[in-house]
Amino acid sequence: MAYYQPQRHLRQEPIQDASKCVVLFIDVQNYNCHRGGAIYKQEGKSDEEDPGVSYFFSRLEATCIPAWTRLRAACRSAGVEVLYTVIQSLTADGRDRGLDYVISGFHVPPGSWDAQMIEQLAPGPDEMVLPKTSSSVFNSTNIDYILRSMGVRQLVVAGCVTDQCVAHAVMDGCDLGYLVTLVPDATATYSQQRQDAALAAVGGYCRQRSVEQLEAELQALAPGRRQQPEQGQEKAQAGRKRAATGPAVEGSGDE
Repeated sequence: MAYYQPQRHLRQEPIQDASKCVVLFIDVQNYNCHRGGAIYKQEGKSDEEDPGVSYFFSRLEATCIPAWTRLRAACRSAGVEVLYTVIQSLTADGRDRGLDYVISGFHVPPGSWDAQMIEQLAPGPDEMVLPKTSSSVFNSTNIDYILRSMGVRQLVVAGCVTDQCVAHAVMDGCDLGYLVTLVPDATATYSQQRQDAALAAVGGYCRQRSVEQLEAELQALAPGRRQQPEQGQEKAQAGRKRAATGPAVEGSGDE
């Protein structure tokens, strides 16, 4: 018998275990997040900046870059794995790119300046950076294998652009069985209309939380802020035992 019984509350589950959570920064690289990036150097293009590009960089500077650095700091402090993906071919001539990237004209050679994360979000030691040649990071990298190998259940997503690679990652992550949290103030695209439409479109695939909300959520995971379930059970059992036997008396044991 067919039925429709949404369980939307399950998607709102907060981060409860830092070891089972990863934060993913998407395409926050020089290629598209720096005014000197190759994506803005098209031949025959007017020197006058496109209004969409102006909006994009205004949002990055005023909102996203501070949000990205705060989010990463909060995740690192809580012990959440930090992961990055960048637009980057595996070959110098880009022959490994997906058809969409070929049609879109995207090619970033390995090891190039354009392939690097922006200075403000340069990866730390031992943090993974996955090169991708498709819109969704799940289609051209082994990220799903990595997340499952680490026992990850929850995925926090930030980066750009909101209505393309970010939205694609959110939906694919959801379909693959991860609980996805999207951070709106840590995402950007080329107009407010596109930003609003993208957030509305993926609303059914994720929960959406601000950086401030996630900071508070992650602070609760800090050592000493909450006892582990096993510790709680042990303390409860000890308490019940003391209640049943009465207070201990020094020297009352058998010699």
